[in-house]
Amino acid sequence: MAHYELTMPVAEDVVRGLRINDTVTLQERLFGIRDATQIALFDRGRRTRLDLRGHAVIHTAPNVKKVAASAEFPTGYASVCIGTTTSMRMERFTRPLMEREGVRLIIGKGGMGQGTLDAFRDIGGAYLAIVGGAAALETTWIEAIEEVDLDDLHPESLWKFRIKGFGPLLVTMDSHGNSLHAQVNADAAARRAAVLASIGAA
Repeated sequence: MAHYELTMPVAEDVVRGLRINDTVTLQERLFGIRDATQIALFDRGRRTRLDLRGHAVIHTAPNVKKVAASAEFPTGYASVCIGTTTSMRMERFTRPLMEREGVRLIIGKGGMGQGTLDAFRDIGGAYLAIVGGAAALETTWIEAIEEVDLDDLHPESLWKFRIKGFGPLLVTMDSHGNSLHAQVNADAAARRAAVLASIGAA
C-alpha cells in the first residue's frame, strides 16, 4: 500500500502504477459528470469542448447557486455542496468515456462492475472510492468551478473544478484486474452460505 499525490492530468503509466488499497490525493483539476451527461455524449452524439484527456471524473450533480461572474466565480456558479453519487448505473459508459474522451480515473460511490474492470485493464484506469456522507468534506476540496459545458442538462452538466488536496481517496479497482468491491461481495456471499449451512437452510 502506498500514497500518491497526483497533479492532473496524468499519463497511462502513472495510473497503471496504482494498486487496490493504495490511496490517492488529486491536485489542480477534476471534472464532474453524471448519467444525463454521458447519455448526451454517448447515446445522443453530443460533444464537449472540454479536454478530459488524462483527467479524473467524479460522479456528481453538484448543488450550486448562481452568482455574478467574477474572478472568484468565473462561470457565475458558486459551490454549495458537491457530493458523489452511486457509480454502478453508469457502468456502460466507462469504456467510451476512456476511449473517446481519454479519462483515466473515476471517482464515485459503491464501485463498478466487470465491464469497467476490463476497460481499466485494456486502456489503463482506476476507480477511487468515496464513502457516503462525505459531501461536506469534498466541497472543501474544491476551490472553484472554472468551466461548465452542456449546461442545458443542469445540474447534470459537465463541470470543470479547480481542486486542492482532493483526498485521500482509496483505490478500490485497478488496471490489474483487482476489485475490492468484488472481493467484499464474494466474502459476504461465502459467509452467508456458511451461516445458512450451519442452520440447515442451505
